[in-house]
Amino acid sequence: MRRDVFQAIADPTRREIIHVLAGKSLTLNGVADSFGISRQAVSKHIKILTECGLVTIKESGRERYCQAKLDQLNEVSVWVEQYRKFFESTLDSLETYLDKLQSKNKKNGKTKRKK
Repeated sequence: MRRDVFQAIADPTRREIIHVLAGKSLTLNGVADSFGISRQAVSKHIKILTECGLVTIKESGRERYCQAKLDQLNEVSVWVEQYRKFFESTLDSLETYLDKLQSKNKKNGKTKRKK
């Protein structure tokens, strides 16, 4: 089953796993040691991260090393960017409105005193 990147990052534990693996490759036991959850729980999270392409597993002898593939997060970045532009525009409009309102109140002598 191919999972969605958004599904993977929806869970705080998976986000933290990505953060840990962004710095270095670790074995499953190494990842599990970084968290207060069982190795089995970490394996389930790693499986989801692997299915959406955020983590790859490389075998080296008897060990399996997990590596982060952060390029998959570009999809999230593009999606967030469209909303960032919207909110910046909205906040700019609000700032303009508040500036006009403040100027109008100053002209009319309605400035509020701070207590």
